[in-house]
Amino acid sequence: MQRSPVHGEVINFPGRLVVPIPTDQSFESAAATWMAYLTAFGGLLEVAAIEAGDQVVVSAASSSVGLAAIQVAKAAGAVPIALTRTNRKRDALLAAGAARVIATDQGDVAASIRAVTGPAGARVFFDGVGGRLVPMLVSAAAPGGIIINYGALDAEMMDLPPASLLKKSLTLRGYLMHEVTQSPVSLSRAKAFILERLASGEFRPVIARTFALDEIAAAYRYLESNEQFGKIVVTV
Repeated sequence: MQRSPVHGEVINFPGRLVVPIPTDQSFESAAATWMAYLTAFGGLLEVAAIEAGDQVVVSAASSSVGLAAIQVAKAAGAVPIALTRTNRKRDALLAAGAARVIATDQGDVAASIRAVTGPAGARVFFDGVGGRLVPMLVSAAAPGGIIINYGALDAEMMDLPPASLLKKSLTLRGYLMHEVTQSPVSLSRAKAFILERLASGEFRPVIARTFALDEIAAAYRYLESNEQFGKIVVTV
């Protein structure tokens, strides 16, 4: 039976899931690194196999995984396009490396994506929202494209006629980070890729705010507010 730790000052982990902290990285930054970058690495490099020049649309772009996905896409030579609910975080997303930013509250999302990517649409979508956004991504996808869904911020049922997938030969793929952590080969590749770029400074985890362990309830309230930009870290 697999068990997942929740909160604690001391936790036992298998050795294969432990990595050294680079000498110039803080514990807070290290805590903000691995869930986000492993998720992005597995989805974009292991599943979608992105290449230089690929246009990669990243939803929930201001989340820790979204920001890591922007950096992973850039490291692969791809072009990250950020989706966010409003324009409030536009400047921060551009500063974080997004090539373009699209606010989903500004009208037709699929048309806005095609206006940026070109009429054919994008090949790769890395989606942490799901629900009602997915049909819009399908509409904006290029023939042969792939939509990787790793989250369900929108729990609503999606209205997705099968013909919309068939006519473009699309792949709609559910994905979890455990696909990387449970594969020794994938995990080894991910560790090497991430550690090299942490050491060079190419990867920089973004921390929205830190909370002490006895402030855990406040940390969850802040998480639920959706106001954060980056990772929420709890210190002990």
